[in-house]
Amino acid sequence: MVNVLRGDWLTTGPAVAEFEKALCDVTTAPHSVACSSGTAALHLAYITAGVAPGDRIIVPAVTFAASANAAKYIGATPVFADVDPETGLMTTDTFSAALDGAGEVAAVVPVHLGGQVCDMPGIAEIARARGLKIIEDACHAIGGMPDEGGGPTAVGACDYSDAAAFSFHPVKTIAMGEGGAVTTRNAEMAASMRRLRHHGIRTRNDGFLNPAEAWTEEDPNLWYYEAAETGFNYRASDIHCALGLSQIKRISQLVKRRGELTDLYLEALAPLAPVIRPLGRRGAGFTAWHLFVALIDFERAGISRAKLMAELRDRGIGSQVHYIPLNLMPTFAAEAGAVALPGAMTYYEQCLSLPLYVGMTNDDVTDVVAALSEILAR
Repeated sequence: MVNVLRGDWLTTGPAVAEFEKALCDVTTAPHSVACSSGTAALHLAYITAGVAPGDRIIVPAVTFAASANAAKYIGATPVFADVDPETGLMTTDTFSAALDGAGEVAAVVPVHLGGQVCDMPGIAEIARARGLKIIEDACHAIGGMPDEGGGPTAVGACDYSDAAAFSFHPVKTIAMGEGGAVTTRNAEMAASMRRLRHHGIRTRNDGFLNPAEAWTEEDPNLWYYEAAETGFNYRASDIHCALGLSQIKRISQLVKRRGELTDLYLEALAPLAPVIRPLGRRGAGFTAWHLFVALIDFERAGISRAKLMAELRDRGIGSQVHYIPLNLMPTFAAEAGAVALPGAMTYYEQCLSLPLYVGMTNDDVTDVVAALSEILAR
């Protein structure tokens, strides 16, 4: 960070390229494109994958609004798939069911909720048979190493997708204040995303479309650039990338600690079953946990979620709901219609995210579970 502040570049400089290389190293993808947010990452991925106005894309109902909003930026329509009520993840069955009533679909967006990874081989098999593009929303899952039977592969490797989008928001494992990135194995998509994040501008390295203006005899005009297509100000600054780089170098340590805290929660919460039970687990390999979600039978507990969250807050303990199904949101409700998504509703009605961050101590986990036990006992 100090080197950036003392250097010549505060944005579009060498720290951006360094961060992108580090992300390629972590994910094993050959291309990464840093940008200003996870939402920008999704938007860039959708556009360069070929999603166009009027297209329909399949998105799980349980996700943050950005997964669907980025489609609407293009003029595409999100079609909501149901999820497994035990994990909150879209499955091959819920994906297939969403496809059955969706008409012509251009893409699918598997969301790796909380760090757990969807069944990418299964989803890819269905999607490829229909000619769909696949964009992974991996905003929660950096550092994961799922094993689908052929050995562990890194989240973001894009073995089963066209691209994967990441977020580096302050609550994420890698936090650069605000920021995001896309990984891909497609060099053309990566080049297009780099132009689009910078207003669609072409330089000499990208190839000019108007050579008569660009060149004087055999030399390029030093001032010349081209706004060749409509792009965006989605750049990531060197300041943000320097911050991200300092953390991505410690990613093994960061995800390991989150895993340790998750294991402590699982052990401490076991006596509270079946009123409180952990999220269902999907797949093998290493999960890089972003959230710790407890599934709570609030009726059996004799307390509402609102009351439980308020009592935890009074004890200095934050909690949250990840997420309200998007088909219930006013901005999407009209398009979604009266779609039946029982898995999403069951998940939503019982989920509660408990504190999970690297700075927590083992005693913090004990205190959270003790507070839950006390409140439920009353």
